[in-house]
Amino acid sequence: MRLPLSVCVISYNEERIIEKMLLSVVNIADEIIVVDSFSTDKTKEIAKKYNAKICEKEWTDYPTQKNYALSLCKNEWILCLDCDEIVTPKLASSINQAITENKFSGFYLRRKTVYLGKIMNYAWQPDLQLRLVRKDANPKWIGKYIHESIHIDGKTKVIDGELLHYSYRDIKHHFEKTILFSQLSAIAYYEKGKKFKFMNLLLNPVIAFCRLFVFNKGFRDGILGFIAAVSSFIGTFLKYAYLYEIELKNRN
Repeated sequence: MRLPLSVCVISYNEERIIEKMLLSVVNIADEIIVVDSFSTDKTKEIAKKYNAKICEKEWTDYPTQKNYALSLCKNEWILCLDCDEIVTPKLASSINQAITENKFSGFYLRRKTVYLGKIMNYAWQPDLQLRLVRKDANPKWIGKYIHESIHIDGKTKVIDGELLHYSYRDIKHHFEKTILFSQLSAIAYYEKGKKFKFMNLLLNPVIAFCRLFVFNKGFRDGILGFIAAVSSFIGTFLKYAYLYEIELKNRN
């Protein structure tokens, strides 16, 4: 039975993964909203197969696109997803129960990354994402370059089940995103007035590696956990290196 639930996503050339996401929610969602930034592949054709309402909007930034998608939702409850996120059957059942009981204004989902075909149970954990929200709780995405998050008015709770995140196609794609996110993080740091310090460049990458691989038990994910920890080391190192580069350019 479909719920008083709108699922909203933003998209651009997501034909690789969007159908899996749609299949995971089509039986619970009364409405699916796709805000597309003029995809040139089959993203829109695939979405139409699932009766999604497609609205095209020129790309601006993540919060703006996602807030526009929120504004189009008509139902009492809204589930905000990315095209590479898949709702597991257990999570779908928990969503059904949460909406039926209607005791909270929002719910955090437990997201786990699927990396090279394996669910990462320790690396990149914990990863709680506020994604299921009541429309009357005034949901709004905030942020600028990366790591945007949704804020609401009211009480929240974590629900059972997993949201599977297929964020990386392969290692090449993984490290391309690591470089991009490092650049964006450095820009955000600079705009907030954070200054480059050599000790951050020297120590923080090591701390990032140890946090993921040792303290968060990423080693229990085996070789993939080690690769994830190395990417955290590299990403942190590059973030401060890019911050140093930005400061140099702006001194001239």
